[in-house]
Amino acid sequence: MAAPRRGSARRSRSSGRPTGPPAARSSERPVPREAAPRPAGGRGARAGRGRAAGTHLLRARRGRGRGRARHPRGAGRGRRGGGAWARRDAAGRADGAPCGRAAGSAPAGGRASGSARASRAGRPPRPHAAAPGLPARPGGAVPDRAPRARRAAPEAPAQREGARRNAPARRGRPAREDGRGAVPARRRRGRHRHGHRQQQRRRRGQEGPAQRPAARPAAARARAARAGQQQLGEPQLAVLPPDTAREYVLAVGSSVFYAMFYGDLAEVKSEIHIPDVEPAAFLILLKYMYSDEIDLEADTVLATLYAAKKYIVPALAKACVNFLETSLEAKNACVLLSQSRLFEEPELTQRCWEVIDAQAEMALRSEGFCEIDWQTLEIIVTREALNTKEAVVFEAVLNWAEAECKRQGLPVTPRNKRHVLGPALYLVRIPTMTLEEFANGAAQSDILTLEETHNIFLWYTAANKPLLDFPLTKRKGLAPQRCHRFQSSAYRSNQWRYRGRCDSIQFAVDRRVFIAGLGLYGSSSGKAEYSVKIELKRLGVVLAQNLTKFVSDGSSNTFSVWFEHPVQVEQDTFYTASAVLDGSELSYFGQEGMTEVQCGKVTFQFQCSSDSTNGTGVQGGQIPELIFYA
Repeated sequence: MAAPRRGSARRSRSSGRPTGPPAARSSERPVPREAAPRPAGGRGARAGRGRAAGTHLLRARRGRGRGRARHPRGAGRGRRGGGAWARRDAAGRADGAPCGRAAGSAPAGGRASGSARASRAGRPPRPHAAAPGLPARPGGAVPDRAPRARRAAPEAPAQREGARRNAPARRGRPAREDGRGAVPARRRRGRHRHGHRQQQRRRRGQEGPAQRPAARPAAARARAARAGQQQLGEPQLAVLPPDTAREYVLAVGSSVFYAMFYGDLAEVKSEIHIPDVEPAAFLILLKYMYSDEIDLEADTVLATLYAAKKYIVPALAKACVNFLETSLEAKNACVLLSQSRLFEEPELTQRCWEVIDAQAEMALRSEGFCEIDWQTLEIIVTREALNTKEAVVFEAVLNWAEAECKRQGLPVTPRNKRHVLGPALYLVRIPTMTLEEFANGAAQSDILTLEETHNIFLWYTAANKPLLDFPLTKRKGLAPQRCHRFQSSAYRSNQWRYRGRCDSIQFAVDRRVFIAGLGLYGSSSGKAEYSVKIELKRLGVVLAQNLTKFVSDGSSNTFSVWFEHPVQVEQDTFYTASAVLDGSELSYFGQEGMTEVQCGKVTFQFQCSSDSTNGTGVQGGQIPELIFYA
């Protein structure tokens, strides 16, 4: 006898009946509790076995059943019919059989219903009761599962969501008007189980949208737009409504805007007013956030830096600082010093101090000095490295006091000036002035009391000097540095001669310095006086010049000739230093010149100039030294 096939004890895929030897099947089948007459109609009739009374619904579906039935409860597929239903009684008689097929017959390849399987397993059939609050169906039974519709095209997310929202409650739903039966209460087992239970809890009132905190409109619209696109399978690029799109761009570029629009303390307003930022600066900020382009101007760079700091945009703030460093001059150094302290930019602060120390007179006499705050005024006046006279400092303090009286709406009087200055007046080192400077300046300003003026005069002239409330030590200022470009010097009987011809040389530095003057050779035949005109040019433009005189003692030493004010020299740019001497024709000259000289932290590079008409070049000639501050 051949061995049974593997899995023969299981049900057949095509018929849903147990397989194996007949004896085994008959011996293992349990006896049902209530015997019922076996209905006619072949295999399909077995679907109604186990029901003594009532009706049963079957659905015939187009197509041949293959393999196991997809319906979880075992409803079979039909070869004909478009999903119509037939109702039969326990005897197998049908009314309304679909498509000419016997109403009581199950489709070929289908499986028996859940009630039939329960009956064959030795369990009684599950009784069917009417839904709560509804009249019982004719025949006394309610179907236990819903008809399975044909697989349709995928619906859009909005349609599916609308269907879920508009669908009435499953429990207690009335029967369809077309007689196709009521929607079953149970869903397909194992599919959307968690979501189905959650929907049931919402219908029962245990959980619902009303109990959840309301989402913010902007954030809700953004999440809905992103979720909708993900469901549609489109690229996950947020396409938000016009009002939300602006908020989204600003929130991405600034954490401050993110907190304003989507944070816990976000305010839902149609307009947000920003009163402390200039419109031009805010437009630059918006342009950077939208297009990543930075377009700075000298008039709006400070306001833009304030906006970048306020809304925490580091890249824009760094660009503003770099712009300020490149445009830093004596006329705006004091204002930038005040702003750099406010914005806590130490690098910019150090750059400002370099300019103020080297060009103190120009910085203190600029209009920007009158615009600084009192704390910055105090810091500048106490600065030890200011390279200027004390009379200039006193004059600058008076100018600031006058501007401050106007800002506060006070009459410009000596008393009000003294009031707005406060302790800053006693930081000016008046006793370090010369007697002439004090007599012509501070003594006639009327800002000092008569007692203070009297004591200062006594301090200048008397042997027993009175005690003063002003500092007595002179400022140290800056020590000038010298770049010597020749290794040796020499003289000859037939050179170096001066007949109104120009000696010039070109130079460049690797960092910002301030050229204060030139060192020149003097006469080689004894003491002599020279008249000299020195110039500093950049691309043919004269930056500074001075016409003066100096006396040489006949040695090979260099003699300093100063510009009226130190000149700021930027890095990696060639400048031309020139000198036209008139005096003794025989003088010393340099030789063994160097093209590159290291002076502390500054590196100088030299090259010949086309303006030189007296023989000066890199290898030899005049202008042996450059005097600078760094």
